[in-house]
Amino acid sequence: MIELEGVPELIDPVMVAAFEGWNDAGDAASGAVAHLDREWKGEVFAALDAEDYYDFQVNRPTVWLDNGVRKITWPTTRLSVVRIGGAKPRDLVLVRGIEPSMRWRSFCNELLGFAHELGVEMVVILGALLGDTPHTRPVPVSGVTSDADLARTMDLEETKYEGPTGIVGVLQEACTHAGVPAVSLWAAVPHYVSQPPNPKATLALLNRLEDLIDIRIPLGELPEDARAWQLGVDQLAAEDSEVAEYVQTLEEARDTADLPEASGDAIAREFERYLRRRDPSAAAEQPGDGSYLRDTSSGLTRPPRRRPDPSGEEPPAPPEPDEPGDTPEA
Repeated sequence: MIELEGVPELIDPVMVAAFEGWNDAGDAASGAVAHLDREWKGEVFAALDAEDYYDFQVNRPTVWLDNGVRKITWPTTRLSVVRIGGAKPRDLVLVRGIEPSMRWRSFCNELLGFAHELGVEMVVILGALLGDTPHTRPVPVSGVTSDADLARTMDLEETKYEGPTGIVGVLQEACTHAGVPAVSLWAAVPHYVSQPPNPKATLALLNRLEDLIDIRIPLGELPEDARAWQLGVDQLAAEDSEVAEYVQTLEEARDTADLPEASGDAIAREFERYLRRRDPSAAAEQPGDGSYLRDTSSGLTRPPRRRPDPSGEEPPAPPEPDEPGDTPEA
């Protein structure tokens, strides 16, 4: 039985999780949870035992000096909680760690134990995959779930993916079997600029999370970081004619695929998002305060010689959104 003596009763809690590694292209997903933790000053209340789940030859501990005393930080998964203020306060349980090396079922069961003890109403797992998407266009973010009712009520895709999976897929299925509503949000990261960080993809995940659970997230310097990232990639691409031509091919394919989406409903949805975000100071009026807890350099990858034909069978959109089609570079 998990006992959490230092955590008070939470308000409408949602668990938001991200894991470094295979599911985290460009560190976009882990960067999103780190942003939430930083902006709302989360306080860690639990950490999983590293020896139960990690191979230290794969994920090595780090040594550091604290006032001349050598200390070791072990790779693990930590949980923190933040309270979102405002007229309708609510709590987020943030899970941030590394994809485990072993005992995935026990790992998921332990996280579900925390979710049950804290009264979590829904689990949202963030992921990022490498895809044939141009860096000059909005980052595609897909929301998927295994729950048909949840897909219908929250305008999500019901996953049909079959194939190799990561901890995001395993945890989502564990939630489904445990009767906990679970959603995965996947951002597509351009495969030719996969080096972390990718603030544009992180920003896209946070925007989609805002819409999903109806909160306002203070974005800080993230929008400016995203613009600077895109300008930097623009400059690098301009210096290589082959890369520039490849990016143009992806742009044409993406624009062609997006044409059917330019409907009245799609425009209305985007306008509603704009209205919710038009006043940046509104998010700043909802400071997080974790103190209520008690006792406790981008580069380009040269494109393949054979470029995809935008009119061919391979769509420009990312792979089936439930899982990465390619292994992200951790």
